[in-house]
Amino acid sequence: MALEVTVRQLRAFITVLECGSFSEAADTMHLSQAALSGLVKELENRLGVRLLDRNTRSVGASVVGAAFEPMVRRVLVNLDEALDSVTNLKELRRGLVRVAAPETLSCTLLPELIAGYGARYPGVDVRFDDVPIEQVLAGLHNGSADLGFGPAGVLADDAVQAHLIRIDPLWAALRADDPLAAGESVSWKALRTRPLINYMPNLALNVLSNVPSRHHPEEIVPVHRVNTALALLRVRPGFVICPSMARSLVEGFGLVFRPLCQPTVTWRIALFARDRSTLSPAVESFLDYALETAQAGEGGRA
Repeated sequence: MALEVTVRQLRAFITVLECGSFSEAADTMHLSQAALSGLVKELENRLGVRLLDRNTRSVGASVVGAAFEPMVRRVLVNLDEALDSVTNLKELRRGLVRVAAPETLSCTLLPELIAGYGARYPGVDVRFDDVPIEQVLAGLHNGSADLGFGPAGVLADDAVQAHLIRIDPLWAALRADDPLAAGESVSWKALRTRPLINYMPNLALNVLSNVPSRHHPEEIVPVHRVNTALALLRVRPGFVICPSMARSLVEGFGLVFRPLCQPTVTWRIALFARDRSTLSPAVESFLDYALETAQAGEGGRA
């Protein structure tokens, strides 16, 4: 059966040894000498051994007490380290946040968001995983991801909450030699005969359902990644649909980026998280930072 020994009893024992007297130890612990003596006596009674040898001039460890001392010091050091660790986690001097998002967001929204959070909380380690949206949702369920980002409306699960953080209009990436690139914008009707190089897994549901069927592209070329789609567009005719925030990414491929209109279709971006009661302080702070950043952002944010 485990003995019920308190931390105050252990600290009293060590403090007496360090001070060499009960009176100095009592002053150090801000206790009366009687209270300190009571703590040591309680400890000895619980253990059933004498830990200190006392006389009128000094106090020191008994044989058992000398053997017990290093073990007590190790317990107190481990306890102090554990308490410091909890404090660091609570005050965000340490912590871990695992974030998952599909490639489109990993190339646009996430780098600045993670950098901004890191500047505010440099002690928190944010680990980012660039995966398809299906793996984002799987990671939230199996615990390999703390937070996820992706298109709103892809999740139907009460265990995970979706926080709308941005509404971004869809634009069209075009080759510079495409005649439509000369205009200020481009319509779905004008693009109809060009192949759509598509990386969006839910194109029909999230995009084309908002466009009259007579203006749907006649040909769709499926790929898995936005970078693949943009690279392919550089060497063949067609167009690629991206949220407007992907402008720097599109132009980095030497392509032209134009607003897509008639109709304007928006891409709704959500942050996915489990219930707050299950989140660590670091994960909850990242969630709050992302929502705060979305609310304070420029036009197009939710």
